[in-house]
Amino acid sequence: MKSIWQDNPMPHFPPLWGDIHTDVLVVGGGMAGLLCAYLLGQEGIRCAVAEAGTIAGGVTQYTTAKLTFQHGLIYRQLLDRLGSERAGLYLEANRQALEAYRELCGSIDCDFTEEDSFLFSVSDRDRLEEELSALIALGYPAEFAEGLPLPIDTAGAIKFPHQAQFHPLKFLSAIAEDLTVYENTPVRSLSKDGAVTDHGKIYAEDMIVATHFPFWNRHGSYFLKLYQQRSYVLALENVPPLGGMYLEERENGLSFRSHGGRLLLGGGGHRTGFPGGGWRELEDFAHTHYPDASVLCRWATQDCMSLDGIPYIGQYSARTPNLYVATGFNKWGMTSAMAAARILSDRISGKDNPYASLFSPSRNMLCPQLWSNAKEAVKHLLTVSPRRCTHMGCALQWNPQEHTWDCPCHGSRFEENGTLIENPATENLKKRG
Repeated sequence: MKSIWQDNPMPHFPPLWGDIHTDVLVVGGGMAGLLCAYLLGQEGIRCAVAEAGTIAGGVTQYTTAKLTFQHGLIYRQLLDRLGSERAGLYLEANRQALEAYRELCGSIDCDFTEEDSFLFSVSDRDRLEEELSALIALGYPAEFAEGLPLPIDTAGAIKFPHQAQFHPLKFLSAIAEDLTVYENTPVRSLSKDGAVTDHGKIYAEDMIVATHFPFWNRHGSYFLKLYQQRSYVLALENVPPLGGMYLEERENGLSFRSHGGRLLLGGGGHRTGFPGGGWRELEDFAHTHYPDASVLCRWATQDCMSLDGIPYIGQYSARTPNLYVATGFNKWGMTSAMAAARILSDRISGKDNPYASLFSPSRNMLCPQLWSNAKEAVKHLLTVSPRRCTHMGCALQWNPQEHTWDCPCHGSRFEENGTLIENPATENLKKRG
């Protein structure tokens, strides 16, 4: 499984040997972690990044790399639940994230192109019109569009003009060059004054956990506040050129964007540890609608989903004043990573950020999804299985498409031989005697 981005050479960094002192430690070298380190460095704050593997070697390399504040049918939900002021904060935080990318990419060769983004439906025009009215109420001039250049009939779309797309690894290879990074340096434990690794300790005044799914269970209850979903991508050759970015409004719907003359067709998603359409769904679609296409490569990704559709960005918990987190990006990791980096760098450098309270991980999370997550965890903790997750002991499920053991509770994944692939687990499966 290899994404279209992985051919790009990345800088490499040595592992940590011995103890060091820094102002801020960032745990995790993906898009969010490296952006945090970069923005803190711009403020003159010493920062070190500890990455368990290699930078951009996790979910970042499997993104579809859309830079947009078009995040599905979210603005009507936010407007109804939070009111216009706070719903507007979500839109503005992500709009500013896009502008921050636009400014940075102006001096980086990372295939940045401006594209319109379209949220379409094959049958439900009413839902689109409700979302459009919410956007207009929030002061954003979205437009209704018809006649999309897709191989299927649609009921219309909401057009977000002047969004963007880029090559995420080219971008990260540029901003990482001058950062202090320790690769192959997994953090084993956290304390008030720093983090313990296999071969030394990193002492820091502040720490940011940007590990996709937070690995520390003692605080924050993220094992209840998050669940994970998988989604799939085919990179197709020999297809008609397609301008713009397209997303279907239904959950786990189709996604389209082009890169380098290839079409990135996404979809087939499902909750991790549960059955779903996967690559077969995409292959069937491509066979029907792009009969001359050939598959260049395929990949899957994993997304942390929050309980209310808003990421958790801020203080890890009420009891950890110098520990911060960025997680729960709900399939919108690129703009959410930038929003997180801006919020956390402001917090650590002593600046006010108008969006911090909206994304606070300590906000009220009492909602139906919380009880659903707890129910699933109890169910799979009590399920009899020869394979159990090393995170919290849930029964693992076999994924026949990817030949992996997946955790339906919190999304950890393991190779067939038990080697860890995805957190929040931090250890391989125990060998069966």
